[in-house]
Amino acid sequence: MARSGPEVADIFRRYGAAYRETYGASLCTAQHRVMSAIELCRTAALGGHVERCDRCDHQRICYNSCRDRHCPKCQSLARAQWLEDRRSELLDTQYFHVVFTVPQPIAAIALQNKEVVYNILFRATAETLRTIAADPKHLGAQIGFFAVLHTWGQTLFHHPHLHCVVPGGGISPDGTRWISCRKNFFLPVPVLARLFRRLFLDYLRQAFDAGDLQFFSSLEPLRVAKAFLRHIAPVRRKDWVVYAKPPFAGPDEVLKYVARYTHSIAISNNRLLNINDGKVQFRWKDYRDDNRQKTMTLGADEFIRRFLLHILPDRFQRIRYYGFLANRYRAEKLALCRQLMRMPPPTVKDEVNYKDRYEALTGISLKTCPLCRCGTMVVIETFECASSRRRPFMDTS
Repeated sequence: MARSGPEVADIFRRYGAAYRETYGASLCTAQHRVMSAIELCRTAALGGHVERCDRCDHQRICYNSCRDRHCPKCQSLARAQWLEDRRSELLDTQYFHVVFTVPQPIAAIALQNKEVVYNILFRATAETLRTIAADPKHLGAQIGFFAVLHTWGQTLFHHPHLHCVVPGGGISPDGTRWISCRKNFFLPVPVLARLFRRLFLDYLRQAFDAGDLQFFSSLEPLRVAKAFLRHIAPVRRKDWVVYAKPPFAGPDEVLKYVARYTHSIAISNNRLLNINDGKVQFRWKDYRDDNRQKTMTLGADEFIRRFLLHILPDRFQRIRYYGFLANRYRAEKLALCRQLMRMPPPTVKDEVNYKDRYEALTGISLKTCPLCRCGTMVVIETFECASSRRRPFMDTS
């Protein structure tokens, strides 16, 4: 829906060309593509359609969406649909939220090797949770969970971490019963943290030995094995941050909470306050100061630089599923879970078009006339995007 405040797209349209001229040579293809997509989103360059109310004849022009996952304006429908899909998979049990974070020296390596190190983060996290949960000393069951990658903090600095949402129990090794966690307790955090640290650093060392890591600029000396080992030696002795948040109040609360994580981007438009004189002002929450809301002002170039830190490699999957929620066996395993927990099967819903789906999931109608609030907006004309290479998407959400 249209908003009156400043948007990330306004920053790119106003200052993006100058930024490319100064720093374009250092930008990767994905960063160039995302900048262009956000600049063109919901503009005539991507084409669109004209709608008219069948009651009062009010007309509006709706421009097509860029559909880029880094665009602040293109996530509402994807988020709503994802949440609806996950709602049908909820189990009648406790749910836990566990966060895995890498130390800053590792984050610096990740910034120059995003695909390799982020994959290691997923792999080490998944292996940690599944290994400790399978141990009879802790739970002794096969668990299922999904993990969502975030790479940012509130001030847009690089801060890679995984948010994992885990049902509080799992399937017994022989597949005959559901084993529940203790009430309000999932798995011991210190044990998770130590295994996570060991696995992550082992996989990172393997990636280095295989020549999969690249180093440049200030990290260029790490190309030498001795320098690389010296760089990571201190983090072997540090406690790594694994944070198990209090359990959710119930299954329905899980998705309401997780909605803010799954399809979020580095900064949403509603946090932007002002764009003026080459500066960007935005809100941020200071977790170290009792979660107080504060404002920060950055030069436009610095804001763009920080935003682009969080552009993921093309086709990189930032939401992944494991255990009995893994894509290959999800339907079969969830059916078993419901059987073991004596839950009824989920209801199957018919396919609907995106406007009806959006209204059902968000309560906001894309069809009702915004002027008279009675009529229905009907498409009376369409126009093509400026470039035939782009695939338009009629999403006015």
